[in-house]
Amino acid sequence: MTVIPELAMRQIERWCAQRVPEDLKDRLRVECRTLGRTVAIVERRAGDPEWTEREIARLHLDEFGIWSMLRSDGDGGWLPDPDGPVASTPPPLLAEI
Repeated sequence: MTVIPELAMRQIERWCAQRVPEDLKDRLRVECRTLGRTVAIVERRAGDPEWTEREIARLHLDEFGIWSMLRSDGDGGWLPDPDGPVASTPPPLLAEI
């Protein structure tokens, strides 16, 4: 299985960190997590008593090194987005979120 390149992960992590103003970080976070060759972008909100989370996007790296977006199927699954962008690095896809 291909590992997500370190540079790509840093780009995605930096993008996530820049989504939330400093004064809201105690209540709202945007984070990422890897799922094989896929990176899930997750919005987390402070709740009572626990944080809630919602996946807002998934970026997938194929075996040729091309990134694409996945879309929610509405039932908790994710499908390739035929109209979504593709790129050799994550930033063009992140710009679409």
